[in-house]
Amino acid sequence: MAEPLKDQLNRDSVGLFAEATKVAYPPFQIDQFLDLVFDQSWAGLELKARSRHITTCLGQCLPANYRQALGLLDQAAANYRGWVGPVFQNYVEQNGLAEANWDLSLAFMEKYTEYWSAEFAVRPFIIHNQERMLKQMLTWTAHPNEHVRRLASEGCRPQLPWAGALASLKANPAPILPILERLKADPYEYVRRSVANNLNDISKTHPDLVLELAGSWFGDNQSTDRLIKHALRTLLKQGNSQALAMFAYDDVASIKVEGFRLEASSVAKGQSILFTFTLVATAPVKVRLEYAVDYVKAHGKTSRKVFQISEVCLQAGQIKTYSRKHPLADLSTRKHYPGSHLITLIVNGHDQGTGHFELTE
Repeated sequence: MAEPLKDQLNRDSVGLFAEATKVAYPPFQIDQFLDLVFDQSWAGLELKARSRHITTCLGQCLPANYRQALGLLDQAAANYRGWVGPVFQNYVEQNGLAEANWDLSLAFMEKYTEYWSAEFAVRPFIIHNQERMLKQMLTWTAHPNEHVRRLASEGCRPQLPWAGALASLKANPAPILPILERLKADPYEYVRRSVANNLNDISKTHPDLVLELAGSWFGDNQSTDRLIKHALRTLLKQGNSQALAMFAYDDVASIKVEGFRLEASSVAKGQSILFTFTLVATAPVKVRLEYAVDYVKAHGKTSRKVFQISEVCLQAGQIKTYSRKHPLADLSTRKHYPGSHLITLIVNGHDQGTGHFELTE
């Protein structure tokens, strides 16, 4: 099993970071810094919390003057590309919001986002002064470096994972749209994927807005169409009729489902459940195949999760049989609980068969 990412923040890697900092700032006390970092709380911290804890300890060992400290970190960052590097952006996020330091902070984030993305660090700046920060991000959309252009989109995602939601932009995402408009045809997939993820965030609270925008963009070129499809992934999983129709997955009458069944009525936790079914096309049709699992949660209620099987074009009279295994082992993101579970086959957004199985310990 691969080493957990949080364990890559260890005494060796943080020590190398400390040595790079000392080169830039000779008074830096490495032993004092490491003692502060690896205190009694360290073992219980997860990845992001460890990174922020390192940043807090770093601030205790640098000059109190922000401009002086950031100048020293600029020197250290110029010669350091290690795993602890996000601490540089964290330092700006935690200490650089004062009006007098604003331009200096943004210049630092812009310079080093190529190595350690500043998508988290920019968010307090958006909260502090949304109009000013979004104006800067609009400027970044024309930057020659693709990492900076991506930052323009990724940093203003209303519901960026691992970050607090941007409440104002979640309530009214309209100020984001000019940024996304400029980046929709970016030459880098890396940037376009961020645009899609931003739109997917927006679709969770403003689906009509995203569908209207997607409709106006759709058909420009294949790259933009792929962007739109990724942006609408939540709506597609929800069976939104407008999203399905945009990609011609709205024909249900031309598909018959036969023989949908689960291969077992009871499965032990840690094993897999197998299900099979056959599709029969009565006319040429595009098919989007998914299945949903209604998981039993700790409190006894259920929660649905949708998984994609495939997308396929069938000719009239074509018959295609599927067999799919669904794993039921615990993951870091999902814990399984005993009880009655459901698996539902979804064809072009419509439920087309359901089976029950009992999950046991």
